[in-house]
Amino acid sequence: MSARSLVVSAPGRICLFGEHQDYLGLPVIAAAIDRRIWISGQRREDADFSIDLPDVGDHERFSLPGPVPYKKKRDYLRSGLNVLLRKGLALERGYSCRVHGTIPINSGTSSSSALVVAWVLFLLAAAQDERAADPMFVARCAHEAEVAEFREPGGMMDHVTASFGGVLHIEFAPQVRAESLPARLGRFVLGDSHEPKDTTGLLARVRGGSVTAMEALHRANAALSYHSVSLADIDRHEGMLTPEQTQLLRARIGVRDLTEQARLLLRQKEIDHRRLGALLTAHHRQLGEGLRISTPKIERMIAAALAAGAFGAKINGSGGGGCMFAYAPEHSEEVAEAITAAGGTPHLISVAQGARVEELIL
Repeated sequence: MSARSLVVSAPGRICLFGEHQDYLGLPVIAAAIDRRIWISGQRREDADFSIDLPDVGDHERFSLPGPVPYKKKRDYLRSGLNVLLRKGLALERGYSCRVHGTIPINSGTSSSSALVVAWVLFLLAAAQDERAADPMFVARCAHEAEVAEFREPGGMMDHVTASFGGVLHIEFAPQVRAESLPARLGRFVLGDSHEPKDTTGLLARVRGGSVTAMEALHRANAALSYHSVSLADIDRHEGMLTPEQTQLLRARIGVRDLTEQARLLLRQKEIDHRRLGALLTAHHRQLGEGLRISTPKIERMIAAALAAGAFGAKINGSGGGGCMFAYAPEHSEEVAEAITAAGGTPHLISVAQGARVEELIL
């Protein structure tokens, strides 16, 4: 028998270190934030799912037993159900659901991934499926539903972070593994630029350029990889690369090495918060100048946050718009005011728990 009523939630995330690394098999450091998506539902007597999404002015309706046909380009509610049905989900009755959240939409804080993670957990919990207790299974299913099902670019960072929660060092090769980092972090200020993002186009440019550059180096030296390539390797083979490829690879190395420095720092419970801030700002320079994923408005917001007392600041997520964030364990209100003056909308955020069942009535 499925649950009679159910409430689940999943968090958004910020990427502390490692943008554009997960799909290359390189590690990242991410943190779940206390902005969430909630899905509440009541079991129906029929096999229909009726889902209200008031935040985006939408409503979805489909029925078991499935598979259910897709109606739009990124049909995540239907794809989540289809993925789980292929994996043996046993659910005979539908639900009347409501989805709402506090994660800024289309801003680089993973509102879509949080939705899919929450939906996967909702369906598993509704069916009383024991796999609901496995955050990696939930993350893998959510990634399959959001990315693989629609042949989109992108890695698993968002789904793993939303599912596990906290501050995580996530490795992707030879397999996906999440390490919880014990550092106690202070407050962040998320700044929404309200600039629309072309995530797919930006991913294609950055990912495609990096892959072709590495393929060129690999032809010269088969031992080279994203994990091992150095600045000296690029200098030795610079004639094989275009200026664009050279710039991308140099930034890749910078981001990779800063991520490792941050991992060592965040493994400590008591950390040097100013050192963390300096690493974040250095990381942003690699993203903005090397990968070219920042915007003039984001740069103004970062400069304003630093001038107001933030320990560090950087763009968040795939880039090209969306959000930045500042690490402001002190003067967070002043930093928020500075971001507002620079044209952004600030949100005070903290590290949060991962996806969870809030209420379950059998």
